[in-house]
Amino acid sequence: MPAIMNKRNSHLPDYMKRFSQSLENMKIPSRIVFLFLGVVSTIWFLIRVIPKPTRATYPCMQAAYPFMSGFIAYLLGIAATMFAFKKSKKGFMNARYIAAFAFLFISVIAALFTLTADSTPVYANSKLMLGPNQPVGIARGVFPGRVVWVWDPKSTNENCTNLFGDGWFMEKNTDLTVVNSMLADVVKKLSGKNTIKDSWDTFFKYFNNQHSKGEVGYTEGEKIFIRTNQVSASSGTYNTTTFEILDQKRYGMAETSPQIVLALLRQLVNDYGVKQEYISVGDPMKHMYKHFYDMLHNEFPNVTYLDSDGKVGRTKPISSSRPVIYYSDRGSILKDGGTTGNAVVYDYYPTVITEANYVIIVPAMKAHARAGVTLNGKIHFGSNLRGSATHLHGGLVSPDKVSTRTGYGLYRVQVDLMGHKDLGQKTLLFILDALWGGSEANDPPRKFLMAPFNNDWTSSIMVSQDQVALESVGFDFLKNEFSAGNPFGSYPQMVGSDDHILQAADSTYWPAGFKYDPEGNGTSLPSLGVCEHWNNSTDKQYSRNLKTGNGIELMFIDNSVTSVSGNETVRPVSFDLLQCYPNPFNPSTTIQYQLQNAGNVSLVVTDIHGRIISTLVDGYQNSGKFQYRWEAKDQYSAPVASGIYFVTIRTSEFTKTIKLLFVK
Repeated sequence: MPAIMNKRNSHLPDYMKRFSQSLENMKIPSRIVFLFLGVVSTIWFLIRVIPKPTRATYPCMQAAYPFMSGFIAYLLGIAATMFAFKKSKKGFMNARYIAAFAFLFISVIAALFTLTADSTPVYANSKLMLGPNQPVGIARGVFPGRVVWVWDPKSTNENCTNLFGDGWFMEKNTDLTVVNSMLADVVKKLSGKNTIKDSWDTFFKYFNNQHSKGEVGYTEGEKIFIRTNQVSASSGTYNTTTFEILDQKRYGMAETSPQIVLALLRQLVNDYGVKQEYISVGDPMKHMYKHFYDMLHNEFPNVTYLDSDGKVGRTKPISSSRPVIYYSDRGSILKDGGTTGNAVVYDYYPTVITEANYVIIVPAMKAHARAGVTLNGKIHFGSNLRGSATHLHGGLVSPDKVSTRTGYGLYRVQVDLMGHKDLGQKTLLFILDALWGGSEANDPPRKFLMAPFNNDWTSSIMVSQDQVALESVGFDFLKNEFSAGNPFGSYPQMVGSDDHILQAADSTYWPAGFKYDPEGNGTSLPSLGVCEHWNNSTDKQYSRNLKTGNGIELMFIDNSVTSVSGNETVRPVSFDLLQCYPNPFNPSTTIQYQLQNAGNVSLVVTDIHGRIISTLVDGYQNSGKFQYRWEAKDQYSAPVASGIYFVTIRTSEFTKTIKLLFVK
C-alpha cells in the first residue's frame, strides 16, 4: 500500500489535513486513513486538473498525486482479483478445471499484490524546523563539529550496470587503491595530523579523555567492533554452501562497501598496530557474503567476521545475558511486530558490542521509506539479535510506510541508539560510506544528479567524531537529491525526518515532559553533538565555514584533480554543469552552474520551437560559481506565456540543456 503523504507540509486542503490528523489521534487503522484520503485526493485532483491540465504540476497536485495513484492502483488490484475469482468459479462450475485453477492462481496473486505491494511515494518538498546555519547542540571532536568529505569519481566505475555479475561491490567496479587514498585523506584531515598512525592515536586519546580514562591511546588487548550495514544478506539471497550471492531481487542493494572496510582494517592493523584478533567486523543480524568475507579474510585472517548463522568460517554472535538497552518510551510507542502488539521495553545485544572497548560504524548513505534517511542512528536497528527490527519501527516518521508520525517533538528511537553507552557513545569514529549512495534501504545505488556528482555515482567518504554533525550533513545531501519528482522516491521530504537529529543535539526539542534515558538509570542524555543545515546546496557551507557560529565545519577534499605531467594538473570541465530551481516555477527560477575552466560561455533560454527568448550570458567567464535568475521575461523584458522552455549552457568543452516549466 502506498505511503501516505506527510500532513504538516502538504498543500492539501485544511479540512483534509485536520480530518486525517483526527483519524490518527483516534488510532483509526492506517488502511482506513489511506482509503479515505485516496477517495478525497482523487476527487480533488480531477476537479482541479481537468479544467486546467497545467495545474498537475502545482505543488498541491504533487502532494495529492501519491494518494490518488495509490488508491487507483489499489482499486485496480481489487478489480483484477474479483474478475479472476469469478472466472475461476465459472470454470469449476463448467468442469473446466485447468482454466479454473489458472484463474484461481491469478486471483490469489492479484490479492496478495493488492494487499502487500508498495508504490514509490512522491512527497512534496518540505520545510525544515531550523533554517540555514542555525546550529543547535554542543559540537564534539578534536576539531569540534568537523566533518570531512572526500570525493573522487575514480573510485567507482561510472559504467557499472549493477546487474548480476556486475555488482557495484565487485573489485572491477570499486577501485581499492583509490579508496585507500580517500580514507587516508579524510582521517588525516579530521585529526589535523600528517600520518595515519598519529591520526588514530589522536582519535583514541580524545575518546578516552571524553570517557574519563585520561588522554591515553589504544592499549593492547582492547577490543574494537566495526559495525557494517549488510541489509541484502538475508535467507534465500545466497548459496548456503559457498555464501555466494545469487541472482535475485536483492542483488546489488546499496550497503557498506567491502573496500572501505578493508582500507579501514589496513589502517588499524598495518599503520596503527592493533592486533587482528582484537577486531571484529560485521552486521550481527545479517549474513556475510563470500565476496565481502573473502576480500577481508584473505588479507586479515585473524579478524573475527560475524554472521547470524556462524557458518563457513564466520562467527555467530552471542547474546548478552541481561537486557542492555531500555527504550525511553517504556513501551508506550514501541511494539512487537511494529505498531501493534505487546509493548517493547528493552533489548539484548551481542557480546561483540557489549564487550568492545570501541565501536567504529560504517553505514551506507541512503534514504529510507520509514525513517526518511538511514545513517548513523538507524544502522543500530540491526544491532540486537531478534532477527528483525520491526519492533523499533514505531519510533520512526513512517512506521508502516504510512506517514502517521510526521512532525517534530515526537519520540524517535534513533536518539536512544545514538545515545546508548554501548552504541553511539561507544563509537570512536563515524564513517559514512557514500561511495554508492542509495534512494532507499532496499534499493540499489543511484546516480545522483546534484553537484558535484552530475548524474554519476556519489564516490565519496565522509567522517567525523561528531555523529550528529555527520548525520546532519548526510541528511542535507539526501534531502537535496531525493526531492519531489525524483523517480526513486522522496522519502527525506517527510516532515520530521531530521527530528531525531535535532533531539540528539538539544533536549529543547524533546517531547514535552519526556526524557531520553536508554540505560534506565535515571540519567538523561546530554547533547550528542551539533545539528545544523547548510546554507544552500551549491556552496554547502555551515556556520564554522562561514565563521558565523559554533556549528558544523564541512571540509571538502576534491580528489577529482588528475595529474597530467610534471606540475601540470587538469580538473573536469565542470563539476556542476547546470541546475535550475525551482522547476516548475512561478514567477522566477534560479539557474546555477560552476565552471572549473575559464572560457567563453553562452547561457540562453529558448522556447519549444528553438527561438531564443533570453540571453543571460554571452562571453568570457573565469572558473567559479555562477547564478542567474530568470524572471520569465523575454529579452525585451516582456512577460512570457506559461509553458515549456529550455535553458542551455554551451562552452568549448560541453553543452547541457534543462527543460523548464513555467506555470501561472
